[in-house]
Amino acid sequence: MNPHKYAETHEVTNQVPPLDGANLYRIDLPLQEWVRRFDGGWAEQKMDAYGALAGGPLLAAGFLANENKPVFKTHDRYGHRIDLVEFHPAYHELMRAAIEHGLTSLPWTDPRAGAQVARAGLYYLHAQAEAGSGCPLTMTFAAVPAIKLQPDLAEKWLPKILATQYDPRNVPMEQKAGVTIGMAMTEKQGGTDVRANTTRAYPVAANGPGQPYELVGHKWFCSAPMCDAFLTLAQTDKGLTCFLLPRHRPDGTRNEFYVQRLKNKLGNWSNASSEVEFRGALAWMVGEEGRGVPTIIEMVAMTRFDCMLGSSALMRQALTQAAHHCAHRKVGGRVLAEQPLMQNVLADLALESEAALALTMRMGRALDHMHDEQEDKFARLVTAVGKYWICKRAPAMVNEAAECMGGAGYVEETILPRLYREAPVNSTWEGSGNVQCLDVLRALSKEPGVLDALFSELGDGHGDARLAAHIGNLKAAFADTADIQYRARQLTEDVAIALQAKLLLEAGNSTVSDAFIASRLGESGRVYGTLPRGVDVGALVARAMPQLS
Repeated sequence: MNPHKYAETHEVTNQVPPLDGANLYRIDLPLQEWVRRFDGGWAEQKMDAYGALAGGPLLAAGFLANENKPVFKTHDRYGHRIDLVEFHPAYHELMRAAIEHGLTSLPWTDPRAGAQVARAGLYYLHAQAEAGSGCPLTMTFAAVPAIKLQPDLAEKWLPKILATQYDPRNVPMEQKAGVTIGMAMTEKQGGTDVRANTTRAYPVAANGPGQPYELVGHKWFCSAPMCDAFLTLAQTDKGLTCFLLPRHRPDGTRNEFYVQRLKNKLGNWSNASSEVEFRGALAWMVGEEGRGVPTIIEMVAMTRFDCMLGSSALMRQALTQAAHHCAHRKVGGRVLAEQPLMQNVLADLALESEAALALTMRMGRALDHMHDEQEDKFARLVTAVGKYWICKRAPAMVNEAAECMGGAGYVEETILPRLYREAPVNSTWEGSGNVQCLDVLRALSKEPGVLDALFSELGDGHGDARLAAHIGNLKAAFADTADIQYRARQLTEDVAIALQAKLLLEAGNSTVSDAFIASRLGESGRVYGTLPRGVDVGALVARAMPQLS
């Protein structure tokens, strides 16, 4: 009797070929089109190169960085307090690639037309490989406008913030060619309400901007505690004020900055988020004393923009995985992507993804033209609108994409579980949904011309009666100020949908715009996969399918 006669129980068939190693830029037709549309086409070679990295070694590094979470070490082997967070080498690989390719610096060092859009394209690719490294990358990028408000600090710090060199060593900034910047704003008792912060700042000698202070207090959330310096808020005699707090003092000794613990988070595992205490930590005042919130507002547009980008990227990666799976998996002897109901679902996901990308890239264009009054007012409003809507849509969309893959989308060998864990973070970070909607109302009520800028952007519906009617209803809704705060989410959603519909119409692909307007402004179901009759789902699925040839 042959003992191995029954060892092989079955032949493995009907499996999806791996997508590993695909160039994430080359396989993404909508990304290519929207980057070109908003003046970022000059950076296509950069994005092509980064697309190859993101779909290959960085994607692999993302898995490793999540499987090997950061580890907090309070003391060295001799008993000295060190407060170090150790990362897997894969995390450093992700950070190094991003910084060397300009994700933290490009629009500041090469501020030509389309620079924000080009950098957005690079970030969009990076976040598909691994979003956890996004926080220190975003903060380093977004800190630049705030630090520029303090010329003496800018002269010292900006050359190293803008350098395309990554140096994770725990040494003073004077010994580094490049540095990263983190953020420590919220406290236990206040959270989003930073005006409730109790951390105090005491002048070392003279008072005022650019002067050194010692900070005493705590921060409930300090993201990326291994950064070289942090923008933080503390109270002075004149109120809440912004400070730049380095991890090392000028004499090379460690600052009085103590990590209490790392946060045990739902997702965002590769990134270390922490609770910290300042026990007389040396920091330098940034901007006018007592004007801490207006000072940090300088970076809010950038951080919220990256929330939009990050969520859009998660949606695209989820769509890519689902579409690729369905293009090869057979059920009942037929490829899933050719079956009507699955086509309805995939086409709906494709619409959601492209609409998010369109609004995000339009926001990038606004940031490229902040000297223009119309664009400035547009950006002031849409940072909140886009951050609210796109970040809200991401978790449900990622869930639907995972369901397209069945059980394969629920196991950790695929990227879908990680995308799903990551999806909620952007809707909370930099202000939750209610904060964004209230900010929309604040912009409209306190900043003259913002509402006019919105309706100037929307126009008359661009020849589409459904969009024209929606815009008319939106005008009436804003004119009615009764219980407007109660209706703030509905208003914000209606603005987002109107902007997305207008952008898709302007782009000229009627298959996309007609389907979006018919489903988002017409009669449709409440879940994905309920597109109305008459939509060319086959064309939408083909457009979204990874272009591997």
